[in-house]
Amino acid sequence: MSLLSSITGPRDLDALSIDELEQLADEVRGFLVENVSRTGGHLGPNLGVVELTIALHRVFDSPNDPIVFDTGHQSYVHKLLTGRQDFTGLRTRGGLAGYPQRSESPHDVVESSHASSSLSWADGVSRALTRTGRKDRHVVAVVGDGALTGGMTWEALNNISDDNDRNLVIVVNDNGRSYAPTIGGMARYLNRVRTADSYRTLHRGSDTLFRRFGPAGRAVYRGIRGGTHGFLSRFTNNAALYSNLDIKYLGPVDGHDLTALLETLALAKSYGAPVIVHAITEKGRGYAPALEDEADQFHAVGKIDPVTGESLGGAGGTAWTDVFADELVHVGEERADVIAMTAAMLRPTGLLPFAQRFPDRVYDVGIAEQHAVASAAGLAFGGLHPVVAIYATFMNRAFDQVLMDVALHKAGVTFVLDRAGVTGPDGPSHHGIWDLAMLQIVPHIRIAVPRDEVRLREELREAVAVDDAPTVIRFPKGGVSAEIPTLERLADGVDVLVRSDTPDVLLVGIGPMAHIAVEVAERLRAQGIGATVVDPRWVVPVQPSIVELAASHRLVITIEDGIRVGGVGTRVRQVLREAGVDTAVDELGVPDEFIDHASREQILEDAGLTASKIAHDVVAQVLGTRIPVARGAQTSEIPTLTDLARSRDELN
Repeated sequence: MSLLSSITGPRDLDALSIDELEQLADEVRGFLVENVSRTGGHLGPNLGVVELTIALHRVFDSPNDPIVFDTGHQSYVHKLLTGRQDFTGLRTRGGLAGYPQRSESPHDVVESSHASSSLSWADGVSRALTRTGRKDRHVVAVVGDGALTGGMTWEALNNISDDNDRNLVIVVNDNGRSYAPTIGGMARYLNRVRTADSYRTLHRGSDTLFRRFGPAGRAVYRGIRGGTHGFLSRFTNNAALYSNLDIKYLGPVDGHDLTALLETLALAKSYGAPVIVHAITEKGRGYAPALEDEADQFHAVGKIDPVTGESLGGAGGTAWTDVFADELVHVGEERADVIAMTAAMLRPTGLLPFAQRFPDRVYDVGIAEQHAVASAAGLAFGGLHPVVAIYATFMNRAFDQVLMDVALHKAGVTFVLDRAGVTGPDGPSHHGIWDLAMLQIVPHIRIAVPRDEVRLREELREAVAVDDAPTVIRFPKGGVSAEIPTLERLADGVDVLVRSDTPDVLLVGIGPMAHIAVEVAERLRAQGIGATVVDPRWVVPVQPSIVELAASHRLVITIEDGIRVGGVGTRVRQVLREAGVDTAVDELGVPDEFIDHASREQILEDAGLTASKIAHDVVAQVLGTRIPVARGAQTSEIPTLTDLARSRDELN
């Protein structure tokens, strides 16, 4: 029986010797490589925190001592040590989530996978415990060095340092990387500590020296390391980083030395006030393919060969991100004023080719979306046109800057939102389903949703041509959709994809959802119902031709993969009413819920966003048996809920 299989909870670690804990660490790494290679997931970050997580659960008493991970992609080892060792369905429906999830275990505290928020959580939890008389409990925040580039971290540290009567331990998991190598002045500072000869020499020398004297020597070593600002930090000047925060600093400590980790964390636990423990770790530790991957050290992988690390996912076609990456380079070659910005996502958002071609025209600001957007407004004021590439889910964080810094000042900034809509296996905090509803309330903003590669390229060029307002291009995760040729382009840029002789139903397909709209039209034609399918291309503002087409049809159906509440369909309906058009509108989209991890196809099916379900409902609306009823339907009264249920049963 392996040691790992005997671990059903953190307290099972208490009886293990140091040698056994090191054996456990080896088994955990083997488990991760074997299992994550089958399902895909965040491999590199978890390989780097094996010893650190073991030490945390040995020293602290989770869940009595809450452990908050920033971000949650480094929580796989935590799951293993808290009784969750079935990884066969990792990141799939019914299986383990890729991030902490409260429904899985009381050991999981914070589910959001957005970086830099853990210290605020830890601040709040520790204040609550202190205020309610539970001072014997500790709160631990595990924050990556990449998260230190986020402003929220420093806002929290400022407040934590103002109230030192709390059992709060901040573990800085310093591996020099967020997704890719961490950037910025903070990163350079920590990197000097991590690589300094003085640190390496002093760490090895002092550790060896004091251990020669047995338990007494180790006690002296712990005491010296726990000095006012830390022993080794004095020689590397690292304490200066935190000297003005009035928080005790311990470290740097080798994040793969279990003995050193246990001693340092125990010292931090006993201090009785906020403590920073600086642990230096290696992302991808123990797995050669990850360590040799210079790009991101297997931060997130698909299915891979566990021996070689080579992808088993096949070609998979061209990705949306790759199309954007290629076209932006072409745009940059034609326009010297176009520059690119991102928030610690240079490669994932497709900006790497642009950076390689124009290294002095790319700004990676770290995990600081708010700063990126406000800075982009300044760049636009200075005569440049910034293209800000961010995951759609992270754009939520910078809404105020889009509204007040970019839009209010009529700044020509283009936002490119990757992973928009339903993303699937990464779960609630990674779905990009709020962007359309959120951003369309910004005055004068223009939002484009391309349906295929051709449209992405042309809409990007149209976006960067706008110099007096924010523009947005958004596209989903994965392979680019098959091309749908344009039957007719109207004067205001709307594409007609399908046109019927009988104007019964107008189907407005938003971006990739145009493919479903075309299939719905085919199904309706088989039922003798005529349908027109349009792709607005630019969904905000609503174009005049959409209003004209809606007026000549009996029913309008909008299909989008953002939330229905406040979505594009809602805007279409409002514009029609303002124009005096009374055609009924049915706005289809995903529910305003936090949607659990599952495949994109499963989530769309749950939301009723399949061609068969939509066509079935449209037939009922044309017949007058489902609300909203198509204009001119032969029905004498609005059906009751009972009537609707009966009609649905008959149609089935």
